[in-house]
Amino acid sequence: MFLPRTIYPSLLDHLSRKQITVLTGMRRTGKTSLVKQLLAQSNIAQKHYFDLERIDIRMLFAEENYETIVYALTQQGTDFSKKVLIAIDEIQLVPNLPSVLKYIYDTYDIKFIVTGSSAYYMKNQFSESLAGRKKIFEIFPLHFGELLSFNGVKAASFDFENIGKYVPSEFERLKGYYDSYINYGGFPEVVLAESVSEKKDLISDILSSYMNFDLAVLSDIRNPVNLFKLIRLLSVRIGTKLDISKLTSLTSLSRGTVENYLDLLEKSYLIKTIPVLSNSPDREIVKSKKVYFLDNGIASLSGDLSSGSKFENAVFNQLMHKGEVAYYQLKTGREIDFIVDKKACFEVKETATAADLKNTESLAKNLDILRSYVIGRNPAQIFDGYIWGGNIR
Repeated sequence: MFLPRTIYPSLLDHLSRKQITVLTGMRRTGKTSLVKQLLAQSNIAQKHYFDLERIDIRMLFAEENYETIVYALTQQGTDFSKKVLIAIDEIQLVPNLPSVLKYIYDTYDIKFIVTGSSAYYMKNQFSESLAGRKKIFEIFPLHFGELLSFNGVKAASFDFENIGKYVPSEFERLKGYYDSYINYGGFPEVVLAESVSEKKDLISDILSSYMNFDLAVLSDIRNPVNLFKLIRLLSVRIGTKLDISKLTSLTSLSRGTVENYLDLLEKSYLIKTIPVLSNSPDREIVKSKKVYFLDNGIASLSGDLSSGSKFENAVFNQLMHKGEVAYYQLKTGREIDFIVDKKACFEVKETATAADLKNTESLAKNLDILRSYVIGRNPAQIFDGYIWGGNIR
């Protein structure tokens, strides 16, 4: 059964275009399921699906003479005088594949759909050899609205322009699902797992696969233990400014190595850093970025997170699907947790009060932003400008 993702209409629209459709993101975020649904809905008669985790398929697409690949497919009954749809999974496993795609794309009437598990590889290799011939779609773990859909729960989408009021019955209906999202994240198979122990086992397996396969393809990491130590250190620093010197001291790695690892972790979709907004550099923090994990389950597995850190990380993952996210902080320490598209400010508090909103509104004036809200988890006090976290979907 196909379970819909909010990105799917955009993928379906791109299916009719000549450009190569590229799906990238962490392993096991659902890229293959999306590709197979696109294949099923395409009206192109000649369709092929290739998984490069199979050694014989890798050998085929690693052929030095690209016409040999075309000949092999012809032997399997493909008529290249007519349109062909070819889907290829895990393209990072064949280093020269962008050149192969470029030649076949330019020579024959072929629509390609390809997936890869790393932005690090995809963005570097594809930008060089397939400029103008592809469009990249980033596939993330499920956001909260998608988690509800996967569980067969209907709920209206969130709209900044028309934020719904807090409804106690809706809180009771959705609270359990939101707690699960905060604790175990949004990898599709984790969401669909029935028991807590199964969810935890799957999250552990996903992180191990990421370390052992994705990162192994991307980089020559001599000591994975040091990288895992860095991941754990980052997980307990969710929502705080990155201090490279501190991380260097705690890991005993060189500053250059820590910076390279951070770049690798971000480009391979494990973490995300957000910038600070600044109007008056003499009063505000202007350089430091904050770090978040792109899945709560991975973040929780990697370190000893507080309940508040888990909640803030979950809210970040909800808001990042609504626009560009930044933060704001004065040198005195006063801050706004999240600013979306420079239009709306959000403070995150597990148990929020009206005073939190007033503080956010006061800081927002420095940025000439008129809309301010407080996002809470435990609705002990309800007031205008309060949003229950589970309503962001």
